[in-house]
Amino acid sequence: MPSLCTPPASIPVLRQRLETAGASHEALITEVLERAHRPEAEHVFTALYADAALAAARRADEAQRGGARLQASAPLAGLPVTVKDLYDVAGETTLAGSVVRRGAAPATADAPAVQRLRAAGAAIVGKTNMTEFAFSGVGINPHYGTPRNPAAAPAVGGPARVPGGSSSGAAVSVALGLAVAGLGSDTGGSIRIPAALCGLVGFKNTQARTPLAGAFPLAHSLDTVCAMTHSVADCLLVDGVLSGAPLTVARREGVAGLRLALPRTLMLDALDPTVARAFERTLARLAAAGAVVKEIPLAELAEIATINAPGGFSPVEAYATHREMFAARRADYDPRVAARVALGEKVLAAEYIVMQRRRADWIARASARLSGFDALICPTVPIVAPEIPPLEPRDATSDEAFFKANGLLLRNTFAINFLDGCSFSLPCHEPGELPVGLMLSAPGGHDAALAGVALAVEGLLGRAG
Repeated sequence: MPSLCTPPASIPVLRQRLETAGASHEALITEVLERAHRPEAEHVFTALYADAALAAARRADEAQRGGARLQASAPLAGLPVTVKDLYDVAGETTLAGSVVRRGAAPATADAPAVQRLRAAGAAIVGKTNMTEFAFSGVGINPHYGTPRNPAAAPAVGGPARVPGGSSSGAAVSVALGLAVAGLGSDTGGSIRIPAALCGLVGFKNTQARTPLAGAFPLAHSLDTVCAMTHSVADCLLVDGVLSGAPLTVARREGVAGLRLALPRTLMLDALDPTVARAFERTLARLAAAGAVVKEIPLAELAEIATINAPGGFSPVEAYATHREMFAARRADYDPRVAARVALGEKVLAAEYIVMQRRRADWIARASARLSGFDALICPTVPIVAPEIPPLEPRDATSDEAFFKANGLLLRNTFAINFLDGCSFSLPCHEPGELPVGLMLSAPGGHDAALAGVALAVEGLLGRAG
């Protein structure tokens, strides 16, 4: 029987493969579990759930033989899904990419996100590797290794490249065809960055749509529960499962008449040549198809650094979570993560309250600037996936290179978390190029309208699953 996992496929395509090959869900999960041990999947998983995944696959096969319409009753029935090691799984310690938490008490229940995936029939094949405590957009983990970006080096030759973070293993599991969806999280871009670098679709929904309970926090003001897949439609299916309230999306006939805001501030600075070419090519295709792309100053973007200056929401809120553990075991943290957690230690309560007030005012003003537009458009990240070796912990030079890359990777995506907005990253590169992401974003609560835009743009780019 030909491989069911390769090339990686969207949910409808994979279901079609299963039907065409006359294969069972059990055969699919068996192949996934075998491939999870191959060299290309090194460092992707921190745990595999073979028995539970196979049991879910067998239930899907049994239901299908009984005449059940799986897509309606259990939309992920028997399909492989992975869960970032940030989420509680009953009976296991949630490590969150660290060694510090190895002695922590096991979770007493699944996180709501995990419960909902199981209820939708998902065969959860394993927990995936991540940046320690989700505190980086690069994806390097000195404790458990760094998954290699499968969409970069094999396509163009050359050295191994980072997958992006913090949902590194989640992205690689989907890119390798070991999952139709990777449950991750997005605090400053941790879904959209790896989606962009690995050639996937990532959807950062409005934070309030999905429950944060049972997910180890980085910054509660910014954390978002979401996933990455191979298509916008798949992202919307998974979002409906995670939120318990599927979006009602009005599909558009093409992109003609779309009003897209192109910010001149910050988001187009220092673009890598590969990213710049892919982005300009995409803008030209949108314009030729009738979309209206209007440059706007959006000067508010330049204010983010100043509002965050007292220490930043992520360090301040992370320190509140880590304070006792950090005091006792700082030496066991990734030094690069420890340095950022420590930034929150000396921020005064009054400074944090002022940050919150200034952010709320900023959100109102930035959202008003975007009224009248269907979406904000920009590259997801300004650079292609960096090579791994120069960024691995070694010396001051590698630290400097790491923090420079991390800052660039997070720059555009973080602005949307700061806005409490919603955002898609779509692949916009050509075959043979390093992956490049196109980001479409909107203020919070506009998820359904933005999804319609994303489906139309994906169709124009010829990448719909």
